[in-house]
Amino acid sequence: MTQDWKTRTKLVHEGIRRSQYGEMAEALFLTQGFVYPSAEVAEARFISSGPDEFIYARYGNPTTRMFEDRMAAIEGAEDAFACASGMAAVNGALMALLKAGDHVLAARQMFGSCLHVLKVLGQFGVEVTLIDGAVAENWAAAVRPNTRVCFFESVSNPGLEVIDIAAVAAAAHSVGAMVVVDNAFASPIYSRAIALGADVVVYSATKHIDGGGRALGGVVLGRKEFIRGALETYVKHTGGAMSPFHAWIMLNGLQTLDLRVRAQTANAVAVAAAVQGHAKARVIYPGLEDHPQHALAMAQMGAGGTLLCLDLAGGKEAAFRFLDALRIVSISNNLGDAKSIATHPPTTTHKNLTEEDRAVIGITPGMVRISMGIEDGEDLVADILGALDAA
Repeated sequence: MTQDWKTRTKLVHEGIRRSQYGEMAEALFLTQGFVYPSAEVAEARFISSGPDEFIYARYGNPTTRMFEDRMAAIEGAEDAFACASGMAAVNGALMALLKAGDHVLAARQMFGSCLHVLKVLGQFGVEVTLIDGAVAENWAAAVRPNTRVCFFESVSNPGLEVIDIAAVAAAAHSVGAMVVVDNAFASPIYSRAIALGADVVVYSATKHIDGGGRALGGVVLGRKEFIRGALETYVKHTGGAMSPFHAWIMLNGLQTLDLRVRAQTANAVAVAAAVQGHAKARVIYPGLEDHPQHALAMAQMGAGGTLLCLDLAGGKEAAFRFLDALRIVSISNNLGDAKSIATHPPTTTHKNLTEEDRAVIGITPGMVRISMGIEDGEDLVADILGALDAA
C-alpha cells in the first residue's frame, strides 16, 4: 500500500500484479485452479501460501487479489476479501463473527435483505435487537455485556438517514463489541468509516464500484487477523467468493469511481435544489440543510451522496405516474450506476415488510428513491420536474 498517493491515483494503480508479459491493463486470470511444480510444493502451499501463491479460485486468484488490495488501499483497511455479492459480504461478515448466545444490536433502518439475514441469525440462536439507529444515544443505551456486533448502514436504504459511526463505535467498544458498517450508499469515495471507529466495512460492489450495472460483487474490509482468519475461512468454505471475471470488471470500475461519484453527487445536489419546495413532493437529501442529519453527513462524508428520495403527496398512485413519466431516468431497483435509476421501495426493495414496519422506518406509499447517474444535470432536472408535473 502506497500511503502517500491520493485516492484517485490509488484507484488506477494500487494492487497491480503484472505477469511476465508486462501487460498495461489488469490481467484476467480466468482459471479455477493452479499448477504446482511438484508434490512437495503443493503440500507446502496448502500449509501456508505466500502473497502470490494460489490454490483454488474459491480461496483466491491473482485478479481477485488485485481488487482486494486496491479496495483495502482506498479504504485504509489492513486487508479485504471479495465476495460474490453484497449480501454474501454482509452474511459472511456477520456469520464469521457470531455464534449462538451472542447479541447483535442493529439499526432498524435497513435494506430488506439485511433484515432477513438478521432474522436467519435469530433462528440459529443469535439474539437481535433493532433500534432507531439515527438517534446516537440509543446505541449506548441498548448495548449489553454479550453484545458482539453493532450493525448498521451508514446511510440507510431507502430513507437516507445518516448514522453517527463514531458514536456507535464508542458504544460498541465500551462492551468489547465489533462495529460492522454497510457503507454502500456512502461509497468508498466518501468513506471515513475505519477512521471513525468501524471494525468491519462492507460494500456491495454491484453498486458504485462496478458503476455500469454489469456484475454482482461484494467486499469485506477490516483488520488482517479477521479478514484472513475467520472471514476467509467462512467464505471460502461456504462458496461466497467473487469470480475472477467479476473482480476484473470491478477493477475497471474502480478506475473511474472518483470521477463518477462526484459527478453523480453534483447531479443529486442540482435535482434536490430544483425539487425543494415543490408542491407535489418533499425531497429527502442529506446534502440539503433541512435534512435532520445534514451536519453529520457533512462531517462524516463531506457530501450528501449520490441518492435522494422524493415523497410524493399523492401516495402510490402519484409515485407510479411520476415513474412512468420519466424519460431519462430508468425504473430499476439497482443503484450507483452511471445511468440514473428510480424505484418505488414500498412495492420493490421493501415490499416484504409490513405496512407498519415500513412506516416506522419512514417508507411512505409515495416514496421514490432516485440514484443519480452521470448524465447532464440540466437534462435530469428537466426530466424529473416534467415527471412531477405528470404526477
